[in-house]
Amino acid sequence: MVSRNTFAALGGAAVLAVTLAACAPADEEGSPAASGSASASGAACAPGALDTMTPGKLTIGTDNPAYEPWFSDNKPANGKGFESAVAYQVAERLGYPAANVTWTQVTFNNAIAPGPKTFDFDINQFSITPERRKAVDFSSPYYLVRQTVITTKGSKIAGAKTLAELKDAKLGAQVGTTSYQAIAELIKPAAQPQVFNNNDDAKKALENKQVDGIVVDLPTAFYMTAAELEDGVIVGQLPQVGVPEQFGLVLDLGSKLTPCVSAAVDQLRQDGTLAVLEKTWLAGSGGAPELS
Repeated sequence: MVSRNTFAALGGAAVLAVTLAACAPADEEGSPAASGSASASGAACAPGALDTMTPGKLTIGTDNPAYEPWFSDNKPANGKGFESAVAYQVAERLGYPAANVTWTQVTFNNAIAPGPKTFDFDINQFSITPERRKAVDFSSPYYLVRQTVITTKGSKIAGAKTLAELKDAKLGAQVGTTSYQAIAELIKPAAQPQVFNNNDDAKKALENKQVDGIVVDLPTAFYMTAAELEDGVIVGQLPQVGVPEQFGLVLDLGSKLTPCVSAAVDQLRQDGTLAVLEKTWLAGSGGAPELS
């Protein structure tokens, strides 16, 4: 369903890399600025010389399991999957080749909780929200996302076209996510939404008919319904309300790395690398029914 190419698919992407010694590009219109107050400068962002947790190394966090199509085979370090590829491209722009990148396991909730971090940045489909900004820094956004309801054939909601048709449904999502927030604030079902530790648990509940449907981001919805769920069905995308939902890299609150990481993400967006990665790893994730 998604390409299994690695960095070979981006043969020219590495050539596109420019060092952060240049002036950091300005944020795109409509893109939220990173949480850090300082701007990236050549001295502060000297390639490979950042004030990282381990000198000369860049430590990147993500959850376990690491889900498709964001990662592949639950191996973040293999460079496969959209977020793994993004992470390595950011690392390269910061002056850290793959050999100098270390991955560490961090649960979703722990990554966005207040307090010191065990990573330099974390990538795990973190939506940028004002509430989370109180506890952590975010980089510039690397992906725009929509929340999506999925179910299985024969479910009472399989043919739903509107939010009203989901009011009596039993729905669930991973704890602490904007997927859960979307259920509570957009669908507003009569029954309290069920909370799961991760998407695997949510998927099992759907398979066991403990819930009528679950909410996940759109690329995950495509992957789950095509490759993981028997008779999986995409019910539809939830309406976009206000500012588009965006994924950002998570850093420690007030991290000195935030401006440099944001500058790297901005470069990837502006030189077209993010678009290439999205097309490579999230192909087929563009179209799905819209729930009115």
